[in-house]
Amino acid sequence: MSYEQITCESREDILLITLNRPDKLNAYTSQMRLELEDAIERANQDREIGAIVVTGAGRGFCAGADIKQSFQKRLNEAEGDGEAAKEARRPGDWVELCRRSKPLVAAVNGVAVGVGLTLILPFDIIVASEAARFGMFFVRMGVVPELGSSHFAIQRLGFAKASEMCLTGRLYEASEIADTGLVNCVVAPDDLLPQAMALAREIAANPPSSLRLIKELLSVNGSCEDLTAVQAREVAALEKAYASAEHKEAVTAFLEKRKPDFKSAAAPAER
Repeated sequence: MSYEQITCESREDILLITLNRPDKLNAYTSQMRLELEDAIERANQDREIGAIVVTGAGRGFCAGADIKQSFQKRLNEAEGDGEAAKEARRPGDWVELCRRSKPLVAAVNGVAVGVGLTLILPFDIIVASEAARFGMFFVRMGVVPELGSSHFAIQRLGFAKASEMCLTGRLYEASEIADTGLVNCVVAPDDLLPQAMALAREIAANPPSSLRLIKELLSVNGSCEDLTAVQAREVAALEKAYASAEHKEAVTAFLEKRKPDFKSAAAPAER
C-alpha cells in the first residue's frame, strides 16, 4: 500500500509514523485509518523494528474526524447502508491491533481531540508536548466515544475525570492533564520526539516475546476481578516465557556478565 495521509521512517529499530494532513490539523479519515493499520502490521512483521512511535505533522496531532469525509458523508447515507455507515459499525479491530502490536508510543505535538485522542488511548505510552491539548468532543457532535475509549478513559483517568472529560466536551491544556494518568509525561515541544524515541528504544531493548506477553496480560487482566483467572493467565504466560530463547539468553548473559542480545535470540515469529 502506498501512503498519502501518513509518512513512515525507520530510525534504527524504531518506526516513526507521522499523520500527514497538516493543512487539516491531521483530521482523521477512513483512509488514514487503513494506512495506519497497514503501517503497523508491516512493522509487526519487520524483524528490525522493536517499537513504533506515532506523531503528527505541523502544529496538530489529530483534530478529530474530518467532518466532510466522516459526519457529513454519514448523514447523506441516511439509510445506513453506505460505506461510512459500515465503517462506523466495524468491530474493534483497531483496539485489537494496538494491544497485540509491538509497543506503541504516541508523541502528541498539538491538539488531540475526538478520535485524535481515542485513537491513542489503547497505546502503551503517551508523551505530550506542553503545546498539546486534549478533548473528548463527542458529546458536542451528538455522538458517543468509540474505539474502546469508554473503557480506556476510565482505566487511564479514573471514573471522575473520565466522566468530566466525556460529559463536558471541554478542551484541556497539557498542563491540566499532566497528573491525571492520561499521559505518561509532558515535555517541552523541542523535547517531545527525542523523549518519545528514547522511551521507545528503552522498551524495544527488551525481549520481544516478553513485551507481547506483558501487553496481553495488561489488556486482559487490567479490569478482571477474578484473581484466580488473573494468576492462571500469568502462570501460563510465565511457562511460555521460561521456555523462550530470550529467557535463556537473559540468564546466560547475566552469568557471563555481558549485555544480552535478545534480537538474535528471538525466534522469527517473536520479533
